[in-house]
Amino acid sequence: MRLITFKTRTTQPRVGIAISEGIIDISLHLPDAPRTMIGLIEAWPELKASLQKLTHECGPDMPLDAATLSAPVPRPGKIMAMGLNYADHVEESGLARPEHQMWFSKVSSAANGPFAPIELPQVSNQLDYEAELAFVIGKRCRHVSREDAAQVIFGYCAANDVSVRDWQLRTSQFVVGKSFDTHAPFGPWIVTADELGDPHRLGIRCFVNGEKRQDSNTRHLIFDCYDQIAYLSQAMTLEPGDVILTGTPGGVGFGFKPPRLLAAGDVVRIEIDRIGAIENTVVAESR
Repeated sequence: MRLITFKTRTTQPRVGIAISEGIIDISLHLPDAPRTMIGLIEAWPELKASLQKLTHECGPDMPLDAATLSAPVPRPGKIMAMGLNYADHVEESGLARPEHQMWFSKVSSAANGPFAPIELPQVSNQLDYEAELAFVIGKRCRHVSREDAAQVIFGYCAANDVSVRDWQLRTSQFVVGKSFDTHAPFGPWIVTADELGDPHRLGIRCFVNGEKRQDSNTRHLIFDCYDQIAYLSQAMTLEPGDVILTGTPGGVGFGFKPPRLLAAGDVVRIEIDRIGAIENTVVAESR
């Protein structure tokens, strides 16, 4: 199932199901269902059968292009992101392969829609892209074993860990350089874990203005999705709607000699097999 958060010119954000013919507006058919994605995730065990029935029995309530897709989880409780998690990206960064998982956070206000603009900041011209597989937590959990980790993943998205390189690298803490407004676009929907199956056999690509810059597969993750949950959940409680970015492969702009960073007008498209694509245009931050 592909679950979305969307809005139209006449409605506030609401949750729906994306099907090939358009959008099923969940609230029209299940008026007592939660109106937010986090609420829907929390109620998933009770609602799953009813939502599956909608996908089989209902036609679309509107075409997909009649709505604007928001980030599937518009304001996650946490956005955690993994650094140096593909061998080729480690190599282009000039750093040693990590012995332990390297984590940083992106603040929740960085969350952005799958087709919304991303801002070139007033304070930097070192804007970069990072194509990533993201997953969304489905259950409140702590101290999850690797063997049980798949059970707490609700679903998967494509994401761009947009980075402001000079701000990221001026200190050992990446949070600020990774958390500018608009710098965490993801989506276009959540593909539920039961539909996607194994997340570690997915082609992942990034294009800038149609030129392929990144081309890899999630089988090359150094620490896979289940390793990541087992590690993080030792330190913190993971909650429904938390978003985890799993790392980027080689080919980021900063890795080229000289660097090939983003400018206003550039279009960044990220594709992941069996999930879909997000596409964001770089715009100068408004003064």
